[in-house]
Amino acid sequence: QVQLVESGGGLVQAGGSLRLSCAASGRSFSSYAMGWFRQAPGKQREFVAAISRSGDSTDYADSVKGRFTISRDNGKSTVSLQMNSLKPEDTAVYYCTARSLFARSPDSWGQGTQVTVSS
Repeated sequence: QVQLVESGGGLVQAGGSLRLSCAASGRSFSSYAMGWFRQAPGKQREFVAAISRSGDSTDYADSVKGRFTISRDNGKSTVSLQMNSLKPEDTAVYYCTARSLFARSPDSWGQGTQVTVSS
């Protein structure tokens, strides 16, 4: 498994931007598809974005399309989430995830980082 540590969360006003980063340690970072999930208070955890092992394919939740961008650097074993035009409903704890080749769901999760968007 890979160990994941998120950073970059914080408090921002609506319309602002934040960039989340996730550093991975362990073996073979490039063998994992990476993603971001989030969980708002009182709500279920939900998918936000994902990126393929090579970085040539991405996927986004409809709620963040056009505002968020996921990217990865396999040489540095990092994945990032650039969040623009933030809305109060984006407030949540954001989790970095890693999914190994034959897994149907993430098999590694970070500890989470809080993002709070004020109106």
